[in-house]
Amino acid sequence: MTRGTTLHLASALSAAAPPRANLAEQVYQELKAQMHEFRLVPGDRFSELEIGRRLGVSRTPVREALFRLRNEGLLEVESKSGWYVRPIDFTRLDQLYDLRIVLEQASIDRLAHLTTPSPELDALKAVWLVPAGERLTDARAVGELDEQFHATLARATGNEELARVHWDVTERIRVVRRLDFTRPDRIEATYAEHAKILRQIIQRKAEPARALLKAHIELSKVEVRRISLAALHEARQRAGAG
Repeated sequence: MTRGTTLHLASALSAAAPPRANLAEQVYQELKAQMHEFRLVPGDRFSELEIGRRLGVSRTPVREALFRLRNEGLLEVESKSGWYVRPIDFTRLDQLYDLRIVLEQASIDRLAHLTTPSPELDALKAVWLVPAGERLTDARAVGELDEQFHATLARATGNEELARVHWDVTERIRVVRRLDFTRPDRIEATYAEHAKILRQIIQRKAEPARALLKAHIELSKVEVRRISLAALHEARQRAGAG
């Protein structure tokens, strides 16, 4: 593996050998976490054999995990040099964020015209309309709640296909999206912005909710790009010093 990158994947597995599907899922989740935390950075190379040896598992679950990540556009493979982490495609990410806006604004329009309030919106109130002292501060936890907030808007419409496409977008941007919660001010802004959007939806005020949501996602898109570039720079500096 280049630039001294260490996977530390073996610790992610239990001593007892789980079914192959579970092993593939664990490899997938661990590698994705490594990329999210910039312990694996664009350009890092590794082989299936190397990962399998570190994990103590066969190549089959390793290969399943790697091809899943390849299908998501995070990895690529070359016949002679093995697997490598692809550069972050910010143009593609911008397009996915723009698609989020389209899908979520459509969700707001549908929610504003429901004849009966969605119980899923009540669940969001319990998370986001809370006093400042009750807000979470852990970046990972807030990142997961943020995903659920936006996914719930799509799911609450009752349109399963809309929700499915929205979740596919969520999966494809997760590796950088959660960087938006590595700073306390961004966590505070997320709580404030979600609360404003949710109140407008509950009051069936579609146009203000649409505008607030668009501004919220566009700001997140800008912040994620900036934080990603800074994190990449720091990771490369650490690699160069190692």
